[in-house]
Amino acid sequence: MTITETTERTETAGRSTAARAAAETDALRRAARLEALLGDPYDPANPHGLGALFAADERREPPAATEELLAEAGLGAEFVPAEFGGRLIRPDLLVKVLRPVFRRDLALGFGSGITSLFATSAVWAAGTPEQRASTAATLLTGGRASIVHHELAHANAILRDEFAARRRPGGGFTLSGRKDVIINAARADTYVVYARTDAARGPLGHSVLLLDPDGLGEGLEKLPRVPTAGMRGSLFSGLRFTDCAVPADALVGRVGEGVALALRTYQVNRCVIAGTAVAAAGTVLHSAVRAATTGRTRPIARRLHRPLAGVFADLLACDSMATVALRALSLLPDRTHVLAAATKYVVPDLLRESLEELAAVIGSHGYRHGTPEYGALDKLARDLPVAGLGHAGTAACQAVIVPQLRTLAERAWFQEEEPPPGLFRAGAVLPQLDYRLLAIADGGDFMAASLAGSAARLAEVRRVGGLLTALADLAEAFVTELRALREQCRAIPPGAAALRDPAWCVLSDRYALVLAAAAILATWEGQDGSDPFLAAPAWAVLALTRVGGRLGIPVPDLPDDCLGQMLEELVCRYRAGRSYDLDATELAR
Repeated sequence: MTITETTERTETAGRSTAARAAAETDALRRAARLEALLGDPYDPANPHGLGALFAADERREPPAATEELLAEAGLGAEFVPAEFGGRLIRPDLLVKVLRPVFRRDLALGFGSGITSLFATSAVWAAGTPEQRASTAATLLTGGRASIVHHELAHANAILRDEFAARRRPGGGFTLSGRKDVIINAARADTYVVYARTDAARGPLGHSVLLLDPDGLGEGLEKLPRVPTAGMRGSLFSGLRFTDCAVPADALVGRVGEGVALALRTYQVNRCVIAGTAVAAAGTVLHSAVRAATTGRTRPIARRLHRPLAGVFADLLACDSMATVALRALSLLPDRTHVLAAATKYVVPDLLRESLEELAAVIGSHGYRHGTPEYGALDKLARDLPVAGLGHAGTAACQAVIVPQLRTLAERAWFQEEEPPPGLFRAGAVLPQLDYRLLAIADGGDFMAASLAGSAARLAEVRRVGGLLTALADLAEAFVTELRALREQCRAIPPGAAALRDPAWCVLSDRYALVLAAAAILATWEGQDGSDPFLAAPAWAVLALTRVGGRLGIPVPDLPDDCLGQMLEELVCRYRAGRSYDLDATELAR
């Protein structure tokens, strides 16, 4: 390569790096703008505050004024990749933009937001230029898209005969079938339908169709609204297709590619759900700190120290895992399949357990349903399962992880190199998300390699004492757990059905928690010192201790100052109006 060519490549790379850095700055600016537009969530006069949102939920109505505000703010553009005229650059930046919405109402985030992303992901991954252009135009002008593929009762499995598309002799398809529970079915401008196109059972039996409801004629019937226990303000209803003529150009990708497209694109969906749910749980933690501090002249009661500090550590653990997975989708898009499933698996479970602990802290205040100060606990406890974070989502994630365990044990664990350090550094410039590059599991495990690397580096400072020694001991305990898993996973029969044996599901439980520990350690190591709290080891020690306790592995006793440091930071953030995640974002107040 000539000097001129090298210089040109360097200049191009520099411009690209500068552009990506500017995109991150712009995303943070948009997040701050949304936070300001939505206003003080605890102001009873705020039409977009928690009081108004909880009242709409009680009436089982969407919060119309807030949905209109989000549409006017151009929220739909966040779900359109930049190359098609939108603002979607990276999924980790998308989550930062969405957190002001989810911090107030998870159901609002789904109804006005990420459902459209989930629906259109197949189009961004495999659509024609015309399909991408038309879909982008829909979202950019405030329209919605609905994904039509699975029943909640079917454990999120798309291999079900709810819709069938038969080939027509002259080209195109004839679509029939019914589904009773679809979010935004009654008001979507675009449907993305996963339909069976081959009667034979197998991975090539389904295809994806991009449909305009207005073009389906009388063969489309919109069914009545279905009430739900959670996300009560969201509009769930059904669709019935009866011999609908579908043109050939509605096919997204190839015939029979539906399952593959779902497996590839669901990685983004799972990570985004996990990342945004952390913000929703942060609002409940805020209520708990309020309950523990309001009206008190003395410090927080000692009996509340462990649950408050513990849940705070859990939120940081969940954010660590979600953020690493979200960033990996851009940096390592062909290697994130299993990590994405593990993230969707672990984070909801930790958040549900956190809500149970916080209920004890909030105490009798929790009976004040619908109040801005304390209503978030009751609402989020109802909303999380309906949002796809319940047992059905767990089974779907296990179905991804279990078939990979034997291969990982034989080929990846303790054999692979660590990932690039930029994966774990806040502010590190990453490539744009490209849905076309997302791939299904390749047998590698960069997070297991990261865990081993973290443990080796911490072993060198074990003699320092205090929190660093505890952190080194914890890292080694998780490495020991991974070694034990390797031996047990090697015994899984080749080609075993994913969920046939409960013992294999238990192995997937343990493995997913090991990945959570790896993300915590890597996130702590990736700190640049700009946030002294995150750079100190207390939060990582407490987070790892709680994950280790869930695994039942030996964990060291907490050093005396660990809980104290966590509580001090927690109360500081509460009083300063900052979020309880890794970003410590300034909140509207």
